[in-house]
Amino acid sequence: MSAFEKHRDELEKHEMMMGSTRGRLAVALDILTDALAMVGQHGVYCQSARKPGRPPMDLALALEQIGDAKELLQSVIERDGNAGPSAAPTEG
Repeated sequence: MSAFEKHRDELEKHEMMMGSTRGRLAVALDILTDALAMVGQHGVYCQSARKPGRPPMDLALALEQIGDAKELLQSVIERDGNAGPSAAPTEG
């Protein structure tokens, strides 16, 4: 099942409110936020042996990468939102 099929309802809602491009970016941001929460929750139970109270290095890197991706997506959504409706081309 494709991402478009799995998230059809959310895509329709966000694309209606924000346009195709920004709507898809917003849904992608929501998915990354959910992934960040899941990985973070796993980090609570899976602690580093070398650094107690901290997630293992692989989880810490995953959290950092997801956070970076969210920041980049959010900057595009905000930039396109400030530029007005003509800045966000529609996709079919």
